[in-house]
Amino acid sequence: MRLIRTLALVIAGAALPFGLGASISPEQQLQSAVDQLRAGRGSEGFQLVEKLVQQEPNFRLAQLIYGELLAARSGARGASASADSQNPHLKDLLEEAQLRLAPPAAPASSLPSLLLQLAGGRKHVMVVDLSKARLYLFENTAGRLRIVRQHYAAMGRNGAGKSSKGDLRTPIGIYTINGFLKDDGLPEMYGAGAFPLSYPNRWDQKLGRSGSGIWLHGVPRDTYSRAPRSSEGCVTMANDDLLALKPYLSAGDTPVVLADSVDWQEPGKLAAQRDPLLKQIEAWRERWSARDTESYLGYYAANFSTDGMDRSAFAAHKRRVNAAKKRIAVKLRELELFRYPGEDNLVLAQFVQDYQSDNFAVSSRKQQYWKRQTDGSWKIVLEESR
Repeated sequence: MRLIRTLALVIAGAALPFGLGASISPEQQLQSAVDQLRAGRGSEGFQLVEKLVQQEPNFRLAQLIYGELLAARSGARGASASADSQNPHLKDLLEEAQLRLAPPAAPASSLPSLLLQLAGGRKHVMVVDLSKARLYLFENTAGRLRIVRQHYAAMGRNGAGKSSKGDLRTPIGIYTINGFLKDDGLPEMYGAGAFPLSYPNRWDQKLGRSGSGIWLHGVPRDTYSRAPRSSEGCVTMANDDLLALKPYLSAGDTPVVLADSVDWQEPGKLAAQRDPLLKQIEAWRERWSARDTESYLGYYAANFSTDGMDRSAFAAHKRRVNAAKKRIAVKLRELELFRYPGEDNLVLAQFVQDYQSDNFAVSSRKQQYWKRQTDGSWKIVLEESR
């Protein structure tokens, strides 16, 4: 099928996404123009596209649509119609059109099933649906999540699922923002700046994944955006979109979930999935506080590891330490649960742990990876304190 015809089908099925902010971005302007065209208001749609390409002359997808509209007005065949259907640049633009102009992923009331629970003090969390080239920024207000920004975002040229250095893939996992690198200290390919991510995390390390330098960054100023699969493994986006995220992101704190795909569910269904695991975590805390060491150790899987110890070494260490205590009190706060992307039945729990005994007291941040076992029980496979 000729690209012009395929592009027309994309436009015909387009719809405005949910979660739009107060300001109108170039992407939203393009979507508005397409919405006019879809509704049969060709003149209005043409005017919006024409205004957009004047405003953003490097927005290549907008230029392609504008060219096709001009060709249609003149009765001529557009450039894409007569071009080789295997032209990689045109194929990239068509894929970008399909992703940018896709219908909304879910009703406004639904949430990513990856976000099982956020702490009350957590202000923002970012979820990137790599397969749909869509970045969502959520705001958390008293436990209620809402989308405050969403943007087109491209990934590595070989797709998602990074496992080794140089594989040109974008990682799947849960990371944090490590800071912001200003554009004046970076090559032009990074555009307006970069947010380095904490890849590889402890789960990546456990699985032997390698590589580094995974960033969320901008694009060169001679283009508005990059093709859906075009980076060396980073997540890239338009420079204005990148800078618009800056006020919401906190170094060392804001979670960034990179998912191969995102399943959207109603909050009530998420609660039903969350509650059994919350009970397990509470039981783990109670058994530790009660100095019931053997029951406490029962929550750790056979393949558990932490700080260079396997389960056997960890169990021996805990038996020795707990036996020397007369009293132990463990409290958890700011508990968060994330269904881990790309893994079956794996949940990341992170919280602040307040530990007190008769001769020692400490507060620390802890991450635990809970894996559902074949018998249906949840057990800890990896643990880290910071």
